[in-house]
Amino acid sequence: MRAFGELVDEAAAVDVAGWSFDWLDGRATEERPPWGYARLLAARLARVDSALDIDTGGGEVIAEMPHLPPRMVVTEGWPPNADRARRLLSPRGVEVVTARQGQPLPFPDAGFALVSSRHPVRPDWVEITRVLAGDGTYFAQHVGPSSAFELIEWFLGPQRRECQGRDPEREAAGARAAGLRITHLRTARCRMEFFDIGAVVYILRKCTWWVPDFSVDRYRAALESLDGHIREHGAFVAHSTRTLIEAKPAT
Repeated sequence: MRAFGELVDEAAAVDVAGWSFDWLDGRATEERPPWGYARLLAARLARVDSALDIDTGGGEVIAEMPHLPPRMVVTEGWPPNADRARRLLSPRGVEVVTARQGQPLPFPDAGFALVSSRHPVRPDWVEITRVLAGDGTYFAQHVGPSSAFELIEWFLGPQRRECQGRDPEREAAGARAAGLRITHLRTARCRMEFFDIGAVVYILRKCTWWVPDFSVDRYRAALESLDGHIREHGAFVAHSTRTLIEAKPAT
């Protein structure tokens, strides 16, 4: 394995825009949930005439879809990701809209037969319900509770239970309160492995909410300790959690 400084410097310099994780090939792995979100989403997109994908990142998931409805819209709040999504999706006729987190979606009521999202930042159930057509469907894969907490707690120490968030039953209750009927709810715990310290630096730069004040200089001691762990054990193991949720308007 290459030296600590070389691995860290390389990971600190690489571009982390978008939601492609190809840079981690051979350096980290994450077990996929058993349901196959992209395949299930592709089947649903093929059956509707309008769809909205929320928090689309760089548009990577929608770009994989073999068939898109006549009206396909995506939203993204981080400008570098929105620019990336436009470059990737505009040639396929997809409308890319910059939408800030916590603000109303800039669309009329009941405008979409399908609303989807893979790993939304914070689902706004009231707005999702508002933009769904009366017989529409919300279909998404959410980040579940305590996801990647083994890695997060290596840097931040033990986290309070209320910080673990993203409880699927709590999210389902929020959806019901906004006027949705839950038709499917399932959660999976998936093994993650990091094979060098560069992979850790990369993921913490990309998923900035895991360790919000992360920088190599600030956490150098923790990184050096983790590098030693990886060299001794061959990998650092953590676990992600994912929730598959499907809902329809209650009335």
